[in-house]
Amino acid sequence: MSKWQKKWEQQLDYLEDLKVTRLLKKGRNRVIQMFSGRTVMIILLLLLEIGLLFSVFSKLEQYLPIFYGSAILFTACMLFYVLNTRSNPSLKLSWCIVIALFPFFGAVLYWIIHTDIGHKVVQRIDQENMKESAPFVLDQTELMERLKEEEPALYNVARYTTKFCGCPVYDNTHTVYYGDIQTALENILKEIDRAEHFIFLEYFIVREGYMWGMILHQLIEKAKAGVDVRLLYDGTCSFGSLPYNYPKKLEKHGIQCRVFSPIRPFISTHYNNRDHRKILVVDGKVGFTGGFNLSDEYINITQPHGRWKDAGIKLTGDGVRSLTMMFLQVWNSTGRPSPYAPYLLEPHRTMIPSKGYVIPYGDTPLDQENVGEMIYLDILNRAKEYVYIMTPYLILDNEMVTALTFAAKRGIDVRLILPHIPDKKYVYILAQSHYPQLLAAGVRIFEYTPGFVHAKVFLSDDNCASVGTINLDYRSLYLHFECSAYLYKTEAIPQIKRDFFDTLGECQEITMEDTKKRDLLSRLATALLKVIAPLM
Repeated sequence: MSKWQKKWEQQLDYLEDLKVTRLLKKGRNRVIQMFSGRTVMIILLLLLEIGLLFSVFSKLEQYLPIFYGSAILFTACMLFYVLNTRSNPSLKLSWCIVIALFPFFGAVLYWIIHTDIGHKVVQRIDQENMKESAPFVLDQTELMERLKEEEPALYNVARYTTKFCGCPVYDNTHTVYYGDIQTALENILKEIDRAEHFIFLEYFIVREGYMWGMILHQLIEKAKAGVDVRLLYDGTCSFGSLPYNYPKKLEKHGIQCRVFSPIRPFISTHYNNRDHRKILVVDGKVGFTGGFNLSDEYINITQPHGRWKDAGIKLTGDGVRSLTMMFLQVWNSTGRPSPYAPYLLEPHRTMIPSKGYVIPYGDTPLDQENVGEMIYLDILNRAKEYVYIMTPYLILDNEMVTALTFAAKRGIDVRLILPHIPDKKYVYILAQSHYPQLLAAGVRIFEYTPGFVHAKVFLSDDNCASVGTINLDYRSLYLHFECSAYLYKTEAIPQIKRDFFDTLGECQEITMEDTKKRDLLSRLATALLKVIAPLM
């Protein structure tokens, strides 16, 4: 029995007595097939078009030339329209193929998604939250003037994040990197125990089990002591990992709980925009973010895909202010607004032993600015020696492929660590579709043989890094609410490099010969999936 299981056994009876969990000890054995609003919509429209085509062919045979000609004309008009919209070229190409193959189905689906049913209301709320929180963005004029002279590269990044996502640069922030989430959990529990005023948690996945149970035990105790405890989780958790009425269960124990975009039985494109962020803030002084959710596989108590490899970052000091603001912005989009002032007062400037600078930044799909991708592209384009990347998914658009290959072609040591045991087979197939082009340009690709890599880490030139929630795929870069910490010459940089090479020691390098060994079925699946990758 591991130390985590021993700790859990000591707390299990307590939690069961409180009746806040149901199957914590054994976990859930049921398998739920979840269909989001988009998936159901696609299936229904496809069935409708198939039925329509059969009807036309069987009953209106004499009008077939008219129908066929109309379909060609309609498809041509739709393709002309799509090609002239302002969107990602890869996305436009995928839509053109779908519309050409399924003229009516593709057009209706495109119309539903791009007329933003239910989306504009969410966008308006998001804009109002950004406007209300803007006065609390810390004025860093003095620091920026210094960076302009001393660190122009960082100055440019900070200027961008301040303007386009309200996330300034901070000094006076100590950073600790975790390549082992068990160690991160130990520190999270210690910080929660020290909380005096508030604890904010925002996670994509919260699943009943050992990890969440230990955190929940302390949250309940802190709520009893008068600490303001809030939990925000994504609505997809209601499909299998948590009961639908979980917020009410927690509220009985003094924990405020909200669900981001709970999935309901009506069509709305905002279901496409999930809250993929992972944020934990204690008293506005200490904050955590990274790739890990609150579920047992992240500390390897369960291993559904082999050994789980993840990463996280702990911030102590002024930089936690932006994580607090990000949490409140999303919290206020899910219900009755909470005032910003009590949690975002001017920092007391307690000096903390620290090095370098930090930009905790967020990305929202509602503002047409792809902050996460821009930061990654900036790291690749500014690199002078190397860029090391860990990511679970590799579904790239043309801009990212160009940046990766150009960096390698100009002599930058570009290395990617990816999973060897995937959590989603089709995503693994899509990742492999990029291998030949990247390898040909000189990018080195490694697969983590013990299991699944879920870390989202960029590291370059021993001076800058990004650790957070942003995957190298369309969903993270364009559709989800995301967050990360951009680090510049901080204490965590050598820790990240050491962890990268430790992980590299457990990887196998992929060669061009390996890509040629794939069977015909895999190649066909790759060709099909790559066409529709931006729509997945």
